[in-house]
Parts: sequence; structure tokens; C-alpha cells
Amino acid sequence: MAAGSANPWWLSWPMIILGFLMCVIPGVVLLLLRKGVSPITKLIVAGVTAALVLLASNLPGDQDDATVADGSASPSVSVTASATASASPSPSETLGEEPTAAASASSTPSSSPEPSTAAAVETEEPEFGTAQDAALELTVKGRAAKTGYSRDQFGSGWIDVDSNGCDTRNDMLRLRLTDKEMSGSCKVLSGTLDDPYTGTAIVFEYGGASEVDIDHMVALSDAWQKGAQKWKFAKRVAFANDPLNLEPVEAAANRQKGDADAATWLPSNKSYRCEYVARQIAVKAKYGVWVTQAEQDAMLDVLESCPDYPLPGPGDQPVVATNLGGQSEPVEETVAEKTMAPAETSDDAVDERYPYCKDLPAGYGPYYEGVDPEYDWYRDGDGDGIVCE
Repeated sequence: MAAGSANPWWLSWPMIILGFLMCVIPGVVLLLLRKGVSPITKLIVAGVTAALVLLASNLPGDQDDATVADGSASPSVSVTASATASASPSPSETLGEEPTAAASASSTPSSSPEPSTAAAVETEEPEFGTAQDAALELTVKGRAAKTGYSRDQFGSGWIDVDSNGCDTRNDMLRLRLTDKEMSGSCKVLSGTLDDPYTGTAIVFEYGGASEVDIDHMVALSDAWQKGAQKWKFAKRVAFANDPLNLEPVEAAANRQKGDADAATWLPSNKSYRCEYVARQIAVKAKYGVWVTQAEQDAMLDVLESCPDYPLPGPGDQPVVATNLGGQSEPVEETVAEKTMAPAETSDDAVDERYPYCKDLPAGYGPYYEGVDPEYDWYRDGDGDGIVCE
């Protein structure tokens, strides 16, 4: 019986026996007196009664009474209470509080790793850093003029730059399509594309309606206006055929994008935007294409939702192509030079000279090194071959 349920003293066994004797013995004595017993008999009855009362007063009481009387529990109660306390949670544990130091020391050791083991586990860093860090390292400049741009400046169509026997378009289709039907080892006749730009599945059929385009993630025209017009032809061919910069996508989405950068167009599939921007950053970092301030800001806005997104690696494609698809670099460079060469004009066709670029009226500039005679009048502070941008 628990200490909390102990009987009061008047219900203890000595009091019960005493009460019984107090009721029974007087009745026996009265019965004997009625029969006229001798004095000796009365003496015997009185002695027996006294002895019984004395015996009753010396009987041990309830264990509960002993607990109540002196505040100590019997050995059996102590053992039970100890066992119960060890098996049941303490009040602090029940309330979600931290256990005491003694309780922690006596509890079963946890299965968590030792501090030395936990310290040895380190967060794996991206191999090429994060896209966010790389975006901050890109050169920021204004957009140059589109003068002289044409698709042929980056090679004539799709070229087998890696000399694997297949042109770049079929390389990308084989890489991305599923359920493919092939003609030989290169030509893809049909397949299904999981389009990253829209998040939809698109059926591709060779010779049918053009539903799949190979998109240059950094558009060729965008690259031309941000540094590529100064590259050698072989570098532009490599840029146009680099798998890092290529992705099969829905034709309508690709044509909607046009030559836009991240500041003016992003895929409708929001779950793909981090990868899309990271790929653009990787391409621009690999080839040295700059970004405008608005473009960099847009990239960083996207990466705010995925600040640890890894920067894709540069891949195996070299930045200068060795296979130009049968085209010769001097011919293409000559075409580019002719496109951008200044016309034979009189001095009247040259813009009026001003002290600084900031003084130029609307419609004047920019001026290109080796193209515009006005270039020599102004300081090219960033050395990009363009002044008064």
C-alpha cells in the first residue's frame, strides 16, 4: 500500500482489537455477575481482561501507520518506489525539460556520433564553386552595337566540332531525347523530349513540324554584342557548338526568347530557372562574355532562391574549334572585317568632335576601334575597343 493511502491511527489493528475487547469483555463480566460467580472467578476474568488489553497494545501496527508516524518507508516500499522511479520518466523529462546531470550520467548512452566523428563530417563544396559567386565575378559592361552580326559569323549551321562523326544538333538530340528511333548511329528520327523551359513532354519527328529547337542558352547575337565580335572565327564556332551552351527545347519557347538575356526572358518553368541561369553564367565565364548590369542583377535575383546552386563545369569542349566545317577562318574574318569596316567617306561623314563622351548629343557613338575614326578621340577606359558606349 502506498504511503499516500495509509489508514488513520484509530483504524490500526491495536485499536480494532482494543475496541473489540472493550465491547465483548464487559458483556462477559456482566454475564458472570448475573450468575453469581465467586470472587475468585471475578479475579480471573479481570486478570485475563488486563492481559488481553496489554497484549493488544503491544501488537505491531499497519505498515502504512509506521510510514505516517515516522516518515520512513519499510524496505519493501523503498525497493518498489526505487524501481518505479527508475522505470518512469521524471517530471522534468515529462515536461520536455533538460534532464539533470545525474540523470544524464545514469541514462543509456545515445547513438549519436562522438564529437570527433561529427566534426570530421564536412559539407561538400561544389567542384567549381557556386553560380552566385561566379555571377559576381563576371565583367559588367554596356551592350555594344549589333552591327555586323549574322549567324554565319559563328559557322555555317551545325558542325561536327568534336569529330565524332555526328553534327552537334544530332549529338544534343541523342543526349536529351528518350524513346529514340535512329537512322544509323547519328541521325535521330524521333523521340520524346522532357522540355526544361516549359516542363512539358514534346514529341520530336524528323521531317515533321518543327517542334524542337536546339537553343543557344547564351544567344549568339547576345554574345556578339558582349565581346564575341572581337573573337577569332574558330572561337565563335566553338561557342556555337559547345554542349554547355546548347539545350533542346520547345520551338515556340525558343523563338519567344529570341536573343534575350536573363534580364528580359526566363523560362516559364520556374523550377528550371536556377539551372538556366547557372548554365548561362558558366558559358559566359568560360568564353569571357560580359554581362550588363541589368542582366547580372536578374541572375542574382534568380539565385537568391538557390544561393548554393553549383556552377556547372566547363566541359570537354575547347574554346577554340579545330574543325570549322570546311570553312576557312581568313574568309570569315574577311567577311566580318568588311561588314564592320568604315566606308570611304569624306570628312563631312565623321561626327563632330567633343571634349568628352558625356558631351555627345543623342545619336552619336558608340565608336569601335579600327572601325570608326572617332574612336581615337576618346579614352577607352576599360580597354574593350569601344568608346562612348
